[in-house]
Amino acid sequence: MALATVASRALAGIDAPEVTVEVHLGPGLPAFHIVGLPDAEVREAKDRVRAALNHAQFEFPSRRITVNLAPADLPKDSSRFDLPIALGILAASGQLRAAALEGLEFAGELSLTGELRPVRGALAMALGCARSGRSFVLPAQNAAQAALAGRVTVLPANSLLEVCAHLAGQALLQPHGPDAVHALPAYADFRDVKGQTAAKRALEVAAAGGHSLLMVGPPGTGKSMLAARFPGILAPMSEAEALESAAIQSASAGGFDTARWAARPLRAPHHTASRVALVGGGSPPRPGEISLAHQGVLFLDELPEFGREELEALREPLESGWVSLSRGARQARFPARFQLMAAMNPCPCGYLGHASGRCRCTPDAIARYRARISGPLADRIDIKIDAPVPREAELLAAADGEPTRAIRERVVAARGLQVQRQGKPNALLGTQEIETHCATGAEVESLVKQAMVRLSLSARAYHRVLRVARSIADLDACEAIGTAHVAEAIQYRRMDAAL
Repeated sequence: MALATVASRALAGIDAPEVTVEVHLGPGLPAFHIVGLPDAEVREAKDRVRAALNHAQFEFPSRRITVNLAPADLPKDSSRFDLPIALGILAASGQLRAAALEGLEFAGELSLTGELRPVRGALAMALGCARSGRSFVLPAQNAAQAALAGRVTVLPANSLLEVCAHLAGQALLQPHGPDAVHALPAYADFRDVKGQTAAKRALEVAAAGGHSLLMVGPPGTGKSMLAARFPGILAPMSEAEALESAAIQSASAGGFDTARWAARPLRAPHHTASRVALVGGGSPPRPGEISLAHQGVLFLDELPEFGREELEALREPLESGWVSLSRGARQARFPARFQLMAAMNPCPCGYLGHASGRCRCTPDAIARYRARISGPLADRIDIKIDAPVPREAELLAAADGEPTRAIRERVVAARGLQVQRQGKPNALLGTQEIETHCATGAEVESLVKQAMVRLSLSARAYHRVLRVARSIADLDACEAIGTAHVAEAIQYRRMDAAL
């Protein structure tokens, strides 16, 4: 009896636990069994592996083949186990030296001709491989993504024959070298947006401190234009943030485009998106839009048109930065530290308060429309602003306001102060950290308490006002929070009573 083991990896959320592929050739009638909680894609590997070995002129053993994917209690999905299963059969049958498999991990889908096709989660698997100290053999199309992990030798291959030639010492695979540094994508410029000076200022404050934001205004006032330009003023990602974001997208169905390395994601799901699409789920659990927006922006246009259940599912991730999914015997936990940006109309028809007087919505209809956004969710949004119809003079102007580059410079400077002072954006400050870094004088404290009474602010809103005021002070490069900073932060909460 012959036995061979090959190292590979599964996907569990954004983690890639190690999987040992054990291949046993025993006596008995020819058969091919895969055990160890494989899903349909993994079970179908036996047909792909058989055809690939035959096409590559290897001998497919006419024996009882048992493939065990250990640990047996970890569900296995995807076609990434095709390559390690094929190599295990070759090693168990003596067509490859078993010792050549040591110090290597393998992943890849096999075509019927033995060509290697790309798989999901290459970056997450490469990160796990780096921790184990092994080299990683995978399809050439996944090499650039896996190389982003660093500290791991990535060996790209185009076919099963190339991998076998490397293991036999005949033609060694060349490690994938570092790719050129990608320039950040070019975003549309804020200079193109005419008017909306107050909204631009609010976006600058939100970008500086990582705060959530809601824009309310009639159709056609530039809300979507502002949202599309918002990622262009955000502070650059650290290497750790870029790896987290890329690893999540690598594990998703859409995959990760290496050309967008270190670019903060902007996700804008349609209001008809389901709860699973927004939060994540499925079997196996996959990340949803809020996780794909991790370290970036989640833009929800027409906010009241989203389902109540979908919106309420955002509450916990907005506070904790994580989403936990439980599906029967399977659980997954995905990071979801996104910056929420939302837009809505003031009423069902959208023209409440418009100079044309077109709105015919009744007070009850307006109240029902705004009630679609629950109080607990609205309370978690730091900044709420009006986006009114621009004046005629603003529409006729050739250009209005500063370019994106100038705004971004101020945002980066403010974020640098926050990292130096507390190691995180102001929006993530805890209660004790607020007392330390958002201390105010007696006059400022009195102003905040008056606002709490007049606007009926909650204790959560009180802390959020102080966080926003801290961001405004950082934009002004002020060490202490002043009355003007708090007054501006309070203005961003004056819609609370209307929502």
